[in-house]
Amino acid sequence: MRILLIKMSSMGDVFHTFPALSDAQAAIPDLTVDWVVEKSFAEIPKWHPVVDKVYPIELRKWRKDLFNRETREAIKAFFEEVNQTRYDLVLDAQGLYKSMWVGRRANGPVSGFDFKSAREPLASLFYQHKYPVAKDQHAILRLRQLFAQALNYAFDDDQSIVYGLDTQAWSKPEELPAEWGDEGYLVFLHGTTWETKYWPEEYWVELLHKVNQSGFKVVLPWGNDEEYQRASRLADSAETGQAWVPERMLSLNVIAHLLKNAKGVVSVDTGLSHVAAALEVPMVVLYRVTDPKLVGANGRQVICLKSPCAELYLKQFASDEQRSESLKGLSVDDVFHSLIEQI
Repeated sequence: MRILLIKMSSMGDVFHTFPALSDAQAAIPDLTVDWVVEKSFAEIPKWHPVVDKVYPIELRKWRKDLFNRETREAIKAFFEEVNQTRYDLVLDAQGLYKSMWVGRRANGPVSGFDFKSAREPLASLFYQHKYPVAKDQHAILRLRQLFAQALNYAFDDDQSIVYGLDTQAWSKPEELPAEWGDEGYLVFLHGTTWETKYWPEEYWVELLHKVNQSGFKVVLPWGNDEEYQRASRLADSAETGQAWVPERMLSLNVIAHLLKNAKGVVSVDTGLSHVAAALEVPMVVLYRVTDPKLVGANGRQVICLKSPCAELYLKQFASDEQRSESLKGLSVDDVFHSLIEQI
């Protein structure tokens, strides 16, 4: 059985899909999955052994200049490639107008969420097969339930989350300092999108000192200049050789290898926390103003710490009191003890 999966973005959404793929692979031994995903995430799907072909799509780029001749030619070429295969099923696992638009142009019957379950309900009107999945559940569970119904196998909501990625041969990145040798290291994922999601820099400094004293070195990756400057300040606060900041921004593939071989991870609410969860690395994730209930990092070795403000989704604080409230339950000691329990 060969299916085409439509799950294009974001990074968290892509990683949330892996447990459903593992369920399906276990239930259907001859299953093969091809995957349509945004080009920026194209290297990720092949980490799962059930995935064969990956079709990188540039939908975000196309939508900016839809009537341009080059765009139309790119769209035509993309679907000509996809439609060289007749699929037993096309599964739209996003439930959006854009994913429905892609799925309807593929060669096979389209399945997806029903009207009450899809994020954009009208998209469901264009599916041949539609399935109910309650919205008040974590995205991973919703996808597992959708796959089970669409592919007709039994699923128990209490089944353990298994990402099932083929990472056994992944070694430590060559980029790590040579003098570290085989010493264990931690990764601090300190960068995120909203300022209100940040964990205070002085907290990172104190945590860095605590883990150094416990015998762990720390890697401080970064994704932009602001994050590089913060990582550099943190590293400067540590004793020589106890923290490392990459000179250049690491690729997603290198970061994945870095996370896989770490002893543990501490992360704010950011896309890379989903990578670490999928790689089943012991991790503590800090939810200051966002709630992990529906789309947070989830896995067998993930501890989520949340403040009283986590359910408020604050992009700015209304007062100094609220700012302080948003750090309750996220003290350095809270994080350190949760991390040590994991590793």
